[in-house]
Amino acid sequence: MDRFHVMTVFVAVAEEASFAAAGRRLRMSPPAVTRAVAFLEERLGVRLLTRTTRLVRTTDAGARYLEDARRVLLEADEADEAAAGINATPRGHLAVTAPALFGKLYVMPIIAAYQRAFKQTTVSALFVDRVVNLLDEGLDVGLRIGLLPDSSLRAIRVGHVRRIVCASPAYLKKHGVPKTPADLAGHQIIAATAVSTGPEWTFAKGKQKIGVKLSPRILVNTNDGALEAAKDGFGLTRLISYQIANELAAGKIKTVLSEYEEAPLPVHVVHREGRHGSAKVRSFVDLAVEKLRADTALN
Repeated sequence: MDRFHVMTVFVAVAEEASFAAAGRRLRMSPPAVTRAVAFLEERLGVRLLTRTTRLVRTTDAGARYLEDARRVLLEADEADEAAAGINATPRGHLAVTAPALFGKLYVMPIIAAYQRAFKQTTVSALFVDRVVNLLDEGLDVGLRIGLLPDSSLRAIRVGHVRRIVCASPAYLKKHGVPKTPADLAGHQIIAATAVSTGPEWTFAKGKQKIGVKLSPRILVNTNDGALEAAKDGFGLTRLISYQIANELAAGKIKTVLSEYEEAPLPVHVVHREGRHGSAKVRSFVDLAVEKLRADTALN
């Protein structure tokens, strides 16, 4: 059997955790799927999958082979698209991820512009406030805020943002403006757990790091929830600058303790394509880089 064919069948079975589901995905009969996997295991001399009456799972060897097979098949697709020419029309499905509020405010307009420009594409978006592994979750492009760990991902820097403390003008008029981080102890605090996972906010003064332990009146897991509470005058919150850009411009929110802000956080577009890159990914990355670098809230 063709090596790429049996590799494709194995990946489908492993991802679907089912021979029947893999057959439907590949439009193959279940016996043909079974024969392809059996051929692959016999050729390699190792069991890649464990089967029960209800579930199919990879063995330890199968899990390692799955990661390598995905990479090989991706590189084969890239080679095909590169051979078709750098000006190939973007087509097919594109999967994108970003932090939740960043995705809503910045990435959705880019997706809409991309879809208007390239009619033969479809896009799915995963907006969550956690670092998503592009390979494990089958994603093509990610928007990342913060320092990047070492990885095989390609990264293009498009701007930077800052962690800032803010409140409504009405709250600051009633309760006063904190002059130092220590003053926060006398204020009502709204903590967005998506930005800070603990009861301590950190600041900087030159090279000195300053940590302030807090007792929040409100703990909320979404940034827009914390922003709404701050706009309503309940207290001070700490968010990332892009999250309050519109409210800040409209005068609904004011920043405090600016001289104690930590170093800015970089914003990157990351993707896992190889040397050439598929047309669908390359065109989306190019558009995202152009739009985000032009945005004054990020630069």
